[in-house]
Amino acid sequence: MTDAHARPLKLFNSLTRSLETFEPVHPGEARVYSCGPTVYNYPHIGNMRAYVFADTLGRTLSYKGYRLTHVINITDVGHLTDDADAGEDKLEKAAAEKAQSIWDIAKHYTEAYWADIKALNIRQPAHWSIATDYVPQMIEFAEAIACKHCYELESGLYFDTTSVADYGRLARHGTDEGESRIDPVDGKRHPADFAIWRKTPAGETRQMEWDSPWGRGAPGWHLECSVMSEALLGFPFDIHTGGIDHREIHHPNEIAQNQAHSCSDASGARFWMHNNFLVDRSGKMSKSSGEFLRVQLLIDKGYHPLAYRLMCLQAHYRSELEFSWEGLGAALTRLKRMYKAVEVQMWKEFQQAGLPVDSPSRFEPIPREKWNETEVLGYLQDFDEAISDDLNTPKALLVIEAVLGDPTISNQLRWHLIATLDQVLGLDLLLNKRADLRVRPKAATVDEQAISELLEARQLAREQKNFAQADEARNTLLSNGVEVMDGDPLGWDWRLETN
Repeated sequence: MTDAHARPLKLFNSLTRSLETFEPVHPGEARVYSCGPTVYNYPHIGNMRAYVFADTLGRTLSYKGYRLTHVINITDVGHLTDDADAGEDKLEKAAAEKAQSIWDIAKHYTEAYWADIKALNIRQPAHWSIATDYVPQMIEFAEAIACKHCYELESGLYFDTTSVADYGRLARHGTDEGESRIDPVDGKRHPADFAIWRKTPAGETRQMEWDSPWGRGAPGWHLECSVMSEALLGFPFDIHTGGIDHREIHHPNEIAQNQAHSCSDASGARFWMHNNFLVDRSGKMSKSSGEFLRVQLLIDKGYHPLAYRLMCLQAHYRSELEFSWEGLGAALTRLKRMYKAVEVQMWKEFQQAGLPVDSPSRFEPIPREKWNETEVLGYLQDFDEAISDDLNTPKALLVIEAVLGDPTISNQLRWHLIATLDQVLGLDLLLNKRADLRVRPKAATVDEQAISELLEARQLAREQKNFAQADEARNTLLSNGVEVMDGDPLGWDWRLETN
């Protein structure tokens, strides 16, 4: 196990519907493009599952020794309310409803999305590509393919999907496996044809519009990802990621554009990878439901966002994941146990040795070239096997918990082993204490100062054998959503009720 690539990384390629060994286009490099949000509203937690998945993929590629270049786009123009190429532009619609500048709308929701990225400990990509920054390149791209692959209608320039080979093979169009949501639209030659450029209707003015050979207007949604991925990663690049809903329309349309632009059957990316849906039986995931499920809502209810990250890691990215408050609470409890194990075994020994808790040596992973020299080689191999099997994070989590529970490992070695494994999982096990997972619910009526005073009063009453007063203090804490934990160094925690 001295070679960073000794165990091949197997990934599921949606294009072939099979597991394939990852072999980079450029030796030693990994170039990844992830479809980012349309910034017309806050992202819900189902949206954010895609970025936890993409982050796990990126972390795995880095862990495997590849030089990672990751791009995530920000869609601030062109995405219609119906993904199947109909309806209003989502940003224009949101700006009109809120009576605000479309640029202000995009800025606000982009910053909200970035806050969620930070809260979930998702690493920053090499590039945040903003769609409106690339409109001139989009026009050039469209001009290059217009003659052979497009036709013009009164409403704009449309791509003829019959002009490329095997259109829709990613979505399995025309087969029993296909799940296409494409419907006929008046004026198109074929139902699956899609807009490359949308003309601003006569008598109307958009807040975002540009001059083009086909009239003043704005680019279609699908065009931006082809243009930005080629500009920042080059064709072909290694991996394109997105939610499974993108597999049906958006990504097939990207592939068609890439084929047209390259004058070949090349799809642009070698691998197309998709995470499955987060399923919410309550119906609150939808952004039309009012108080839909956002990362901030989880925080407001007292759940640390890393509990949601762990919840995502507990399921394979290609499996549906059902959200429930009970499930989130269980994930938080599991995370607290992992943090407690680290705290009891490591932080205490660090303090007893008089070492600074922020010592850089505590965070150093075990170098690959040293794996054969360590007594924990078996754990390293088990973890590597799990993560190399199409990012099997549920199995990888079991490995890290086994490491935390193994009494035969010295704490010094355990620190370095946990640092090695947590590079992929991103749970910050060595950076935080269990108390850092304590999040004050928005509805809480007491603060930590009041809690401390009640705990002190309860302890004094117990020492004085005034058990009635001690019970009264405990009941007061419980009624305010605070759980007293006798015998636990943490002392207390927020008591989260099932929602």
